[in-house]
Amino acid sequence: MHEFDESTPFILIARIKVKPGKILEYIELATKTDAVVEASEPGMLHHTFDQDPENPLCFTWSEVYKNDDAFLAHLANPTVGDYLQAHAELGDGFTVEVYGTVGDKCRSAMVATGLPVKIFESKCGYSRV
Repeated sequence: MHEFDESTPFILIARIKVKPGKILEYIELATKTDAVVEASEPGMLHHTFDQDPENPLCFTWSEVYKNDDAFLAHLANPTVGDYLQAHAELGDGFTVEVYGTVGDKCRSAMVATGLPVKIFESKCGYSRV
């Protein structure tokens, strides 16, 4: 059996809704944020912003983190802070789902964001990077 902890990869899915009339502005914000994350966060293994095919106001950030330290670096990135602040003006909902096991420090940081977070802890499986 594999052990999962703060050193193992995990998936984060952030589901957001954009206010009507703000889609283009929000996509520009997401594009800017994505470029900075790609250039500055080597622990972010996958980072996409996908539009719901049935509701153009709904989007999903799909993120794969190398480990807890990668998430903590992401949260400390000033551009991510700017994104979250702009979301308060442009967005109309934000939920986070985590698939994988995270340590106490990472869990606390997730909860401290004030966003609704649901963590699905791994019980079996493996990761290949």
